[in-house]
Amino acid sequence: MNEEVKRIELSNLRECAQTLSAGDSVSLTGTIYTARDAAHKRLTAMLDEGQALPFDLRGAVIYYAGPTPERPGQIIGSLGPTTSGRMDPYSERFLSLGLSGMIGKGDRREDVCAAIEKYGAVYFIATGGAGALLSKCVRSCEVIAFDDLGCESVKRLYVEDFPAIVAIDAHGGNIYKTGREKYREILSR
Repeated sequence: MNEEVKRIELSNLRECAQTLSAGDSVSLTGTIYTARDAAHKRLTAMLDEGQALPFDLRGAVIYYAGPTPERPGQIIGSLGPTTSGRMDPYSERFLSLGLSGMIGKGDRREDVCAAIEKYGAVYFIATGGAGALLSKCVRSCEVIAFDDLGCESVKRLYVEDFPAIVAIDAHGGNIYKTGREKYREILSR
């Protein structure tokens, strides 16, 4: 992993994506949307029915998270990532419609990796188990869709200095592949 932390303004992610490499540590500032599998299913149904989505996918970043309710004096509760693989069936379509980035945890299917490269997007990973710390990066939170889903509703968050790592870059770099290769090398010695 690279030592330098790259500061990324999310409104410019499409342009910045070309400068990022798998393994880069980043600090994200800007708007992200939370959505997990139930929300992805509903968003896809809306697209199938020709309805407008509650947010524009072009240039957007989706964080696979279902934040817990906030306590008094907090903007949001714990904000840890969920396993990204559950969103894989929806990812290529969202990427084809302009999604610039995804944040979650865990490896992605090969077709999703190929789509990330094809559409010049980025897949970031956030640290699992650090949801309380990650929530401190949130400056605002607004439920924008599917309130009946509770913690899994779609929320618009504004984050500052949200720490993440580039897991899959726009050029096909993938820390899950390179990490496994390095591990195999170590074991073979």
